Amino acid sequence: MVNKRKLHHTYVRLQKIHPLVIALFVAITLLFSALSLRNNNLQMLELRNQVFAADKQGEGVKEALNELRQYVYGHMGTDLSSGNNPIKPPIQLKYTYERLVEAEKDRVATVNQAVTAQATKTCEAQFPAGQIQARARCVQNYITANSVEAKTISKELYQFDFVSPVWSPDTAGFSLLLSATLAALLLVRIIVGLWMKHQV
Repeated sequence: MVNKRKLHHTYVRLQKIHPLVIALFVAITLLFSALSLRNNNLQMLELRNQVFAADKQGEGVKEALNELRQYVYGHMGTDLSSGNNPIKPPIQLKYTYERLVEAEKDRVATVNQAVTAQATKTCEAQFPAGQIQARARCVQNYITANSVEAKTISKELYQFDFVSPVWSPDTAGFSLLLSATLAALLLVRIIVGLWMKHQV
């Protein structure tokens, strides 16, 4: 049996905690959460731009990429995964890749130039000036046997996507947690208030 007098006393005390006050705090914390999430995203964009700048200059790429990776993995609202971006994958080290491809082409050209020079020298020693056809075959065979081809450099090794956590222990995360707690408190206050009003 519900003690009506005690219940009425509790109901009067509960009335002092107005739902609008709690709702106001929920709104404030949600606004703070939104600003914190936006700040997280802006910081991620700044770090991403530093990666692109380092990639273009060819200096500090690894450090900039690691800094971006750690930030995204540690802060919510900073997602750089293929699923949420029009560019897939969102981080592409275009200039680093192009430099490596160019360096590989230069390496192959240098090696093959040296092979051609060695082929000419070796075959001239084996076949005197009168044996032009034999010397030409020798040169061709030497080049075929010793020349190198460019190694394929995989683009995927220079493309990245990073997934941010659903919740992170930072300003945005804690303010969202506080918002959720206050929203739950508001719901409880409304339900309990309605129940007590019905009972009284």
